[in-house]
Amino acid sequence: MSSDNPDNSRRKFLTGSLTFVGGTGAAATLWPFLSSMAPSNKAKAAGAPVKVDISGLKEGEKIDLIWRKKPIWVVKRSQDMLESIDTNDTKHKDPLSENPEQQPDFAKNKYRSLKPEILVLEGVCTHLGCNPAYKPDTTDTSLGKDFKGGFFCACHGSKFDFAGKVSNGSPAGANLKVPPYRFEDENTIIVGELPANKLEEIG
Repeated sequence: MSSDNPDNSRRKFLTGSLTFVGGTGAAATLWPFLSSMAPSNKAKAAGAPVKVDISGLKEGEKIDLIWRKKPIWVVKRSQDMLESIDTNDTKHKDPLSENPEQQPDFAKNKYRSLKPEILVLEGVCTHLGCNPAYKPDTTDTSLGKDFKGGFFCACHGSKFDFAGKVSNGSPAGANLKVPPYRFEDENTIIVGELPANKLEEIG
């Protein structure tokens, strides 16, 4: 019997069609399971780590991003900014960053950072949640002769230095918060993850 007769042709067509439909159905069935294994947009918004490229960041400049629905600042501090930072308890409410809720352990230092020149902060005032303005000019005395730049919350007048430490006399009761972060390499920061070891903490 010829292989090209109508019955064989019909059989091949039906077999091919069923195979295609079966494969499509299996893929459609598996897709929800496979897609459910990937982080959802909601999960990412809730706190998935954020990668930040700082290779083009110049001294005095600030990068703004969002992590866990909060503004995050990455600032490259100049030498003047670093020199303006002190741990004087007559100027700051928490000069040594002893409040454990405001920073990871690695940031309990003068500069509140992994590397002195790179500052990472949550841009939320610790008074009532406003967003302070960045004041990079260390010579501007418009906010008082003792204020040598940093961050100023116009809502109620809280002042923070270039390490995010709150000044005495400010309504805010705590330093600006340092989020968990680490350096993936010299020019890449991962906000939302802690350093894996002490060597990373040293930077």
